[in-house]
Amino acid sequence: MIRLNLVLLLAVLASAFYLVHTQYESRRLYSALYRAQSQAKQLDADHEQLAVQRRAQAAPARVQQLATRHLQMRQVTPGITQYVSGRATAPAPAPQAEGEGAR
Repeated sequence: MIRLNLVLLLAVLASAFYLVHTQYESRRLYSALYRAQSQAKQLDADHEQLAVQRRAQAAPARVQQLATRHLQMRQVTPGITQYVSGRATAPAPAPQAEGEGAR
């Protein structure tokens, strides 16, 4: 009878230690999960902020301002536009103004 009691006592102690270990592990994992969720929320907020900044950087008015100021670009006008044909032929001679040419 004493042997059975000792075996049962050891089984209860082992079960108790396992229960304590399982609770500790559960708390540790829950804490890690909470930290990961907090970090995910922070990363989402950072992503949203960066997306807003990217949209602001790509705004047409800002691009126009940078092109004008830093790249010395100007608005296109028909007077300075050169059209290129799609065919790869020799360039045609420039038309001569009246009064010039064969004399």
